[in-house]
Amino acid sequence: MTIKLSEVTFQEIMPGYHGKMIHTKNMTLAYWDVEEGASVPEHSHKNEQIMQVLEGTFEFTVNGLTKLYKPDDLVVIPPFAPHSGKALTPCKLMDIFSPVREEYI
Repeated sequence: MTIKLSEVTFQEIMPGYHGKMIHTKNMTLAYWDVEEGASVPEHSHKNEQIMQVLEGTFEFTVNGLTKLYKPDDLVVIPPFAPHSGKALTPCKLMDIFSPVREEYI
């Protein structure tokens, strides 16, 4: 499978979260452009998730612990762990989900 990210269309999954989704048999890779102030409410899912901040400052809470994440920071979110976040600046994020994040197909 060969993909050109520039040819993948953005989808607005929730207000302020514009993502390019790549799905394989076992994973979903999401590249996000997040508007300043956009937040994702607390939720959980069966997927293990890794989030990396590529640009900006993102406030992220996992299992009740809140931290600020900046470029080069990664966080691992275990399956079913409650988490939420807010873009304190415009952000670019990358998420990896395993198994496939079916809600994003």
